[in-house]
Amino acid sequence: MNRRRRVIIAITAVCALTVLAAPAHAAPAPTPAPTPGAAAQQPKRSLEEVRAEIEALYRQAASATDAYNLAEEQAKKQSAEIVKLSQKIVDGQARIDELKRRAGAAARAQYRNGGIPEEAKFALADDPQVFLEGANRLAQGQKATRDLLAELQQRQEDLETYTRDASAEYTRLEANRTRQARTKKLITEKIAAAEKLESQLEAAERERLRRLERQAQLDAQTKWLASGALKETNRSASEQGRAAVEFAMAQVGKPYVWGAEGPDSYDCSGLTQRAWGAAGRGIPRTSQEQWRLLPRVAVQDMRPGDLIIYFGDASHVAMYIGDGAMVHAPRPGRHITVAGAGSLPILGVVRPDK
Repeated sequence: MNRRRRVIIAITAVCALTVLAAPAHAAPAPTPAPTPGAAAQQPKRSLEEVRAEIEALYRQAASATDAYNLAEEQAKKQSAEIVKLSQKIVDGQARIDELKRRAGAAARAQYRNGGIPEEAKFALADDPQVFLEGANRLAQGQKATRDLLAELQQRQEDLETYTRDASAEYTRLEANRTRQARTKKLITEKIAAAEKLESQLEAAERERLRRLERQAQLDAQTKWLASGALKETNRSASEQGRAAVEFAMAQVGKPYVWGAEGPDSYDCSGLTQRAWGAAGRGIPRTSQEQWRLLPRVAVQDMRPGDLIIYFGDASHVAMYIGDGAMVHAPRPGRHITVAGAGSLPILGVVRPDK
């Protein structure tokens, strides 16, 4: 497929769908509250400036969402570890109680025999055969007692270790929960601010805003294709890659909800994780962890099913579907959709089944 045909395909896909806007711009400084009589002196911001601020707020929310999702994953693991340690503590205490019972029984038996263990009586017998058997049993009994005491001491040490570990895990869990609460507040504030800005626009302005988003996408996609960054568009996907793409495409039209992992809504990394999970390959929960831990491939070597990581902080991820296009969950207020793979600034590409 030549470059011109690739561009036409990508342009058609991008123009037909509404998706996340192009690279985020730095948010302009907040406009101070107007003073009496000063309203006429404040210049009205252009729609492009408003769009840039909205996108900056959503980008900040996306970065915070990744942090929230990572903290949530860590909290789940820590909770599971605490459960395991708690069970070990219960089992360890039960074993200690049993060992103490056995040790007490042996002590009571010795007391009843006037301080002489049962095995020692055989050792004092006149019959040589009985003596030898008694001596052997005495040695075995002494070893059993030493083993019992050694196990008791080890179990007590283990119990102390499990208790310390459980306490440390609980402390980490609480710290994660605190971070989650702070991050959740930040996310909701950023999304609320962006939604407020958009709600203040007239209906015609909101439609113009959508057109600006689509145009920004189109410009970025056209520039990306023209750069020759993608030299081949019809590479074959692996069997798992095809399954992942099929799952992701079946979610098109469902809403973006931050922190969501399906089945009715998703955030960007929730979609890619579930898609690859449906294909039989578990991958990390967040876009940043997907970028950090999964094998990387060159952009020009992309094939369907690969994950495209966007922005310098790896705060967004999409799935490549071929022909220069990707499917992704863009941002709050948008739905899962197909867009040009180059309509956002690409950080790199990872391949879960490499």
